[in-house]
Amino acid sequence: MSIDKNTVGKIARLARIKVSEEEKEVLSAQLSNILKMIEELNAVNTDGVEPLTSVVQMQMYEREDKVTDGGIPEKILQNAPEQTAGFFVVPKVVE
Repeated sequence: MSIDKNTVGKIARLARIKVSEEEKEVLSAQLSNILKMIEELNAVNTDGVEPLTSVVQMQMYEREDKVTDGGIPEKILQNAPEQTAGFFVVPKVVE
């Protein structure tokens, strides 16, 4: 499948990108090459191949899911411009 300059123009208009006529020619060739590569990848037989998240088989570390205060509230509150009773003070928002 190849992409012509008119199709590139439509894509550019949908993406709201300004593309000159010279750029349309270059982009049409580049997009056509991308589609050719995708067609080649689709031709590969992948029957019976398990999907991978990594080339190295490994088990992800799972920590216990529990709510904590982080254990360092003093350090966290050091970054606050204003604090009261161990809490951040923020401006009141009324809509």
